[in-house]
This record gives sequence, C-alpha cells and structure tokens, in this order.
Amino acid sequence: MNETFWLFERIARTARNVGQKELDESSSLHPFDERNIHPDIAVVSIKLFDDGHYAQATFEAFKYIDNQVKTISGIEDTGFNLMMNAFNETGPKIKLTDLGTMSENDEQRGFRYIFAGTMSGIRNPRGHDNRIDPIDLCLDHLSVASVLLRTLEARKSPQ
Repeated sequence: MNETFWLFERIARTARNVGQKELDESSSLHPFDERNIHPDIAVVSIKLFDDGHYAQATFEAFKYIDNQVKTISGIEDTGFNLMMNAFNETGPKIKLTDLGTMSENDEQRGFRYIFAGTMSGIRNPRGHDNRIDPIDLCLDHLSVASVLLRTLEARKSPQ
C-alpha cells in the first residue's frame, strides 16, 4: 500500500471534524486509526466497514491475507491447507523465525496454527454464510488480521 495514500486517508478522515465547536477527542479518529489497523487491510475493508458491512469487511481482510500468503509461498491452495503448508515448521515456504531454537520452532508452529485457524474460524464462516457482525467484533477481527499481516511482513524468508 502506498504510504502517501494512507496518510491522505488519515488526514481526510480527521479533516471532516474541522470547524466543529466542541471536538471530542475520540470522534476525531476513525476506529481503524484507534486500533492501528494495517494500511493494506484498510484498503480492502474501510469502505465496507464505513458502510456498516462488518462481516464483509472482515472477510475481505482475511481474503487479502490468504492471497498474500499464496503469492509469497507460491503454493496454489487456499485457507487452512495453504497456511498449514506455507508455515510448516519443517521446511516452511514462509519462515517467520530462524528456526534455530525450540522457542523459534514453537513460534513458527504457533503462528502456523493461528494463520490456519483464522481461515477456518473467521474467514470461512463469512465467506459461506450470511453473517451480521457487530462493529466491535469486526474491529477485533481486523486487529487480528493486522497482527498477522505485520507478522508476515517481518518474515525471514523468502526475501
């Protein structure tokens, strides 16, 4: 995501409150800014979120993560199976740690299951069912998606 675009989006959302007599500090920030939602997640989810389509905003965020993992790993699969293969701690396509210690192996394995679990437990139900999520649940899901995307960006390989 272009950092200039993200900065413009943040300024535009803040500017909508300029000129109000009593500006409440919390109302000047978009919920994505309050939660530090990853800019790439914002690109695919913010319009849906702002329009009240919370389940769809969540689905699009996790679909984006799925596609990023597919692109980086080169594995032609999706969802749970993609994550289990891409982050496999014995010969991973995507290394999140150096895998040199028990702790690093545990971290790789843990994130393998977190990535896979979010595909089954968060993305899939919103892709297969008509869900109506409350705003707070959506923001929680988008926060998880942001953590996963930042973890993916900090990977060790492939470079």
